[in-house]
Amino acid sequence: MKRIYYLIPTIESVDEISDDLHQQGITDWHFHVISKNESGLFTHKLHSASVLYRTDLVRFLERGAIVGALIANCMLLLVTASVAVDLSVGAWLAITLFGVVAGAWLGGFGGITSENYNIRQYHDRIEDGTYLIMIDVKKQDVAAMESAMKKNHPEAELQSVVSTITNPFIEAKN
Repeated sequence: MKRIYYLIPTIESVDEISDDLHQQGITDWHFHVISKNESGLFTHKLHSASVLYRTDLVRFLERGAIVGALIANCMLLLVTASVAVDLSVGAWLAITLFGVVAGAWLGGFGGITSENYNIRQYHDRIEDGTYLIMIDVKKQDVAAMESAMKKNHPEAELQSVVSTITNPFIEAKN
């Protein structure tokens, strides 16, 4: 799946785009709006982006889990190498799992307070009242969606097309 980002100047345009997308079979699960005007989205019955799309929670959870697993395994290697301790496979797995969970939990704190790395570059425009819409489509449908948006909604500014898969190692765009 690919996620297409558009900036839209007015809520009326977003409303029209939402109606068009629903007619094309795009459900609310694949169409998200980020706006400073949350009450306007509610009034127009538009699908506001959830915390998972607005923040870097998922990316930081993944990073935390990876770092937690690495730290747990490094500590296990140090303990077993320095002290004559024979740990069972179950103990290794339990300690590694604890490291994964603890790392993800700690990473979540950073992620919930950080703006999503894909939308950070649009922060100022959103704060100025522009609406950011994200449309999730299959890779083979991207060109058709871009063409339909250009034809039916010329006011919509295409910003980018990215994968819907979160990459925990990518650097944020500013």
